[in-house]
Amino acid sequence: MKKKSTDFMGKAILLSLILIILNLIGGFAHLQFETWFKWLPSIIILIAIIIFCIQYGKQETDGMTFGKAFGYGFKISLVVSILIAIYGLISILFIFPEFTDQALQQARASLEAKGNLTEDQIDQGMNMTKKFMQPIPVTIFAFLGTLFFCTIASLLGAAFTKQSEPEPEIFKDNP
Repeated sequence: MKKKSTDFMGKAILLSLILIILNLIGGFAHLQFETWFKWLPSIIILIAIIIFCIQYGKQETDGMTFGKAFGYGFKISLVVSILIAIYGLISILFIFPEFTDQALQQARASLEAKGNLTEDQIDQGMNMTKKFMQPIPVTIFAFLGTLFFCTIASLLGAAFTKQSEPEPEIFKDNP
């Protein structure tokens, strides 16, 4: 009898909620610009999707291939990316509207810290940065960035998932 596979949508929503809560904590605690905090969501995504793919592989008795495991992880990736992009738009517009100004200040400070740029070059860089710090471009980049990283996690998860042959017909329940 084939075991019922886990629901990718539930896992995607759970992972998205964890990432949203983490972002809220970081925003209210003013940690969002700390280097270690910037990497924390990526580490969580990587570990979670790998675990989800491995669990899926253990539950699937109808043969597990790299493609099946990757497909499962990619479905999770797509839903997580969409939900995080929507949250990112809501966050920038309503929850943390000051984030854009803070990010621009951080960008200016990092450009000035280089020491090898003129004030004119810094201003040009800041003008370009301002164009990309609008809500729609940030939402698009959040979607694409999350999808890219989640896809890499899905590839790793599929690679770590044990491959198996389909269960022989003789052992399947025939109603």
